[in-house]
Amino acid sequence: MTQEQALTILKTGANVFLTGEPGAGKTYVINRYVEWLRERGIEPAITASTGIAATHVGGMTIHAWSGVGIKQELTDWDIEALLEREPLVRRVRGAHVLIIDEVSMLDAKLLSLVDRALSSLRGSDRPFGGLQVVFVGDFFQLPPVSKNQRSQFAFASTAWEDANPLVCYLHEQHRQDDGLFLQLLGALRSGELEDEHRELLRSRYQKNGAPKNATRLYPHNLDVDRINTDALGQIEGAVHTFPMRTSGSTTLVEALKRGCLSPETLVLKVGAAVMFTRNNYEHGYVNGTLGVVEAWSPAGWPLVRTRQGALIEADQEEWRIEDGKRVLAQITQVPLRLAWAMTVHKSQGMSLDAAVMDLSGAFEYGQGYVALSRVRTLEGLFLLGFNEQALRVHPEILERDAAFRSASLGAEDIFGKLPPEDLSVLQKNFIKASGGREPEVVQEEKEAARKDKEENGSKLDKLRAKFPNAYRPWSREDDDKLTEMFREGKSVAALVKEFGRQKGSIQARLIRLGLVEPELD
Repeated sequence: MTQEQALTILKTGANVFLTGEPGAGKTYVINRYVEWLRERGIEPAITASTGIAATHVGGMTIHAWSGVGIKQELTDWDIEALLEREPLVRRVRGAHVLIIDEVSMLDAKLLSLVDRALSSLRGSDRPFGGLQVVFVGDFFQLPPVSKNQRSQFAFASTAWEDANPLVCYLHEQHRQDDGLFLQLLGALRSGELEDEHRELLRSRYQKNGAPKNATRLYPHNLDVDRINTDALGQIEGAVHTFPMRTSGSTTLVEALKRGCLSPETLVLKVGAAVMFTRNNYEHGYVNGTLGVVEAWSPAGWPLVRTRQGALIEADQEEWRIEDGKRVLAQITQVPLRLAWAMTVHKSQGMSLDAAVMDLSGAFEYGQGYVALSRVRTLEGLFLLGFNEQALRVHPEILERDAAFRSASLGAEDIFGKLPPEDLSVLQKNFIKASGGREPEVVQEEKEAARKDKEENGSKLDKLRAKFPNAYRPWSREDDDKLTEMFREGKSVAALVKEFGRQKGSIQARLIRLGLVEPELD
């Protein structure tokens, strides 16, 4: 299925499983769909199975968004507790579209808990409370991890079965353009790896021929930390330290930290191999762009020379957890990390120009496939070793993948036969049911809101010229001082002058503090 065909299906409001090989454009399709929704005044709930994936899509983990958190079970008491959380209820009931990225790493049991929580919060027996659910991911990637029990893939859950998503299996390739390498990845993905493919991998044993600053991928954190620390220590010169700044809920901030690829304290030197950890097309970098710190800008930020020769100032970026337009938590950091080495797990979702991999310690299905599919060409692959586990994909996924491909062809055939006018009706009905409007109407509303804000701002500026603190929140110190002055017998006029507020505001605050009785009509 092409990207355009998948986008057409999404716009009808159907539940969808959007999948495809790495580089097929899943993120691109979702970004276009989100843009389409927002143009019509519909704000989608964007979530992911892990903190790292959530930062990539600028959303929350599905655990946090649904209120399930770390629970392994949901009792009736737990449901009652969720229903008492007003912000959670408001968020879930106000949603119409739920996107869950990297669904391959979501355990079946957890997906069923999410389904139950959302149905309860929305007061609906429909799957996921009647939301349009968009599952995004590739089950050939790393499998789910569940504590203290055998995990199952999300598609094995009753929640997935009840949602009955249409499968949109993207077949276009936008990351790799190397035919021989694509054949290798295809053979690995289909479980049909031959001796010739192993020989092709062995031909990339180039311990001494890899680019000096190519990213190194390892299955284990210990190898990554050791290599990065040692490499930085070998560089002479002054150390520049960039601490992370945070705001918002402590719990959500910690979740952002765990998901952010930039460290809490970033330590750099001129000559450090680095990788950008965010997408910023305007400034010329994406998540995975490699380079070397060449100097420091006048403002003190790193100047990074990329592999393509561009010199980019790595100013600080923001990672957020948002609920619609409300920011619940935020961290600010320079969007870089040391890039001599990283784990295969953290490389998931990235595209690398070159990478050195030691897959001899691979221990999980899919690790080898994830690592190998990060690079764009065979020439960018440099192997230090691999074991047979690195070449294995999960046997259950091999069987299921054939069913997914068949289902995608069926969806493509059905929607391909629908007349354009019928598709248009489906899309309009979905927009209406979701509380959306036509883009022209939304734009008019935004323009009216902008003008209203300007007018109100102008009125407020004039008011604050006379009353500097008009409409500002009262602090505890303000309340204490107001109470003290009132009890000393200061007049309202004196209080107006002291606090820079209108007479009505002073009188209302005195009533709020219980210092005077409200007047009865």
